[in-house]
Amino acid sequence: MHKIKELGKIHIPFLTAIMKRYARNRLRQIMRGYRFLKKTDNLGLVGAVRNELIETRLCDIDRNAVKLFFGAGVEKAELITRQYLLTLIGNSLRLNKALLFSLGSKNCSVVYPMPRLWQRVVEKHGFSVARIRCSLLWIGFVLFFWCYGAVAIIKEFYYLLRQIIWPQLLNLGCYAYFMHLTAGNLPQPCRDGCSHDIVTWYSHWKGKPKHLDILCHSVAKARNCHADSLPVMFNAYPVPPLDTLFGLVRFVGWALAVALYSALSLLRGRWWYAILLAESAVAARARFQAPKKLARDYMFHVSGWLYRPLWTYEAEKKGSRILFYFYSTNCEIFKRTDGYPLQAVDWRIVNWPMYLVWDEYQADFLRRAVSPSVNVEVVGPIWFHSSSIEMYEVPACSVAVFDVQPKRDMLYQTLCASEDYYIPKVANQFLLDIQAVLSECGCVMVHKRKRRIGNLLHPKYKNLVKTFKKFDDIIFLDPGMSAVRVIESCFAVISMPFTSTALLARELGKPSVYYDPVGIVQKDDRAAHGVQVLCGKDELRGWLLSLFKSAEECPQAGKYKQI
Repeated sequence: MHKIKELGKIHIPFLTAIMKRYARNRLRQIMRGYRFLKKTDNLGLVGAVRNELIETRLCDIDRNAVKLFFGAGVEKAELITRQYLLTLIGNSLRLNKALLFSLGSKNCSVVYPMPRLWQRVVEKHGFSVARIRCSLLWIGFVLFFWCYGAVAIIKEFYYLLRQIIWPQLLNLGCYAYFMHLTAGNLPQPCRDGCSHDIVTWYSHWKGKPKHLDILCHSVAKARNCHADSLPVMFNAYPVPPLDTLFGLVRFVGWALAVALYSALSLLRGRWWYAILLAESAVAARARFQAPKKLARDYMFHVSGWLYRPLWTYEAEKKGSRILFYFYSTNCEIFKRTDGYPLQAVDWRIVNWPMYLVWDEYQADFLRRAVSPSVNVEVVGPIWFHSSSIEMYEVPACSVAVFDVQPKRDMLYQTLCASEDYYIPKVANQFLLDIQAVLSECGCVMVHKRKRRIGNLLHPKYKNLVKTFKKFDDIIFLDPGMSAVRVIESCFAVISMPFTSTALLARELGKPSVYYDPVGIVQKDDRAAHGVQVLCGKDELRGWLLSLFKSAEECPQAGKYKQI
């Protein structure tokens, strides 16, 4: 592995120059394609293609799905395959770039790995598709995943054999498992002993199973710690490897059968068995594993929301709970002057067994976007990311400000959004207005960005923040700092629509509003979750002054006694 990384760092000037030139030329063509769509008032074209791909059923799969491969998920075989395929090649910026590149290049067809059915959908929307090249790329893609799956099966056999000969896994007892976390999602060493992360939140949650012994996660090299009295430790296996000779025999028999079947199916054009071969290996492990060795709860968060892994159907059948939780509430499309637009069709193919949400507004969103009969539980604000960085003391008149950082134009254009709120014009005006009003009132602005995004940060926003750092009445905090810590230290909170910090502040008993500097947001938008929406500096100033019991309490009392 180290040798491969070193080879990847080898610098060959001639080849590097060619690759950079190609990347620049491709970027120009993609941007030209975006400008063409914008000029012709057709920015929704790329989204329309993607939406139809999402809703296009892969009908052959339902007729030919076998339980040997799909196991407990056999009745959802088509949906599982569609979710996984969209995650791999359909729900990504790469497809958008391929479509825009074809529009921005003269006489250039779409070249992208797609099955024939998808090629016809793209052609239906007016794109020229290089069928032969797309099909060749698709064949290569499918063969790669079959090989990847074969290697995954061999690894499964190795892990199983090793566990039988040299048992290494601990008996975890009754445990919960957290999927796809980072170090910041684990309990942090804080001065007051209160960390605001998802694992700590779960340890406080009344809905967790009783008599849990341990909480496990997927963050390698993380130190062992505790959430309340529960041990928290790294475990590489959401589904533990089999550890009995009987399990070995069953798995080997299954592996030989499924490898042969998937290879023969490829010759018959049934590509989905090759695509999902690696997934089926983990599902087989769960199928042959004793129920008591699986986690009681498996926690999945909203960042990986589209595809529900094949193995979760086996775990659910054996008594595990598969829980999907929202760590934020900013998931709805803004209301327009003519009403609410249609929600993204992606949610229609989501089928998690149980959803944990912040409030009834979010529960209603799922009932509208997924299904009226969706299984949802309202649990209040869900902590997610914390930090060991301590919040220092700030003036009593400090107001916490949370915005959404705008990203570079290229990323925005690749998304082909016909309109967007989180752009430099809006984000900069948001900060400028708030700074002006807080300065007038003698308050201190405590600004926290959501996270570090490096070179993706838009230069216009970056330059404004640099300018603000010269001001004495603005405090900039480390983006990694816990938002809860910041809110607790300030007397009021102003958030950009519709970030979750406004709801956190309300939960903590702090005055909280959304501020819209450009008048796009509708004041009765359900996405606000009942939090007041202010528009313009006059409304913001009026709200701020209303927080003081008397004019004399305002830091600039003399200036505002007449109000």
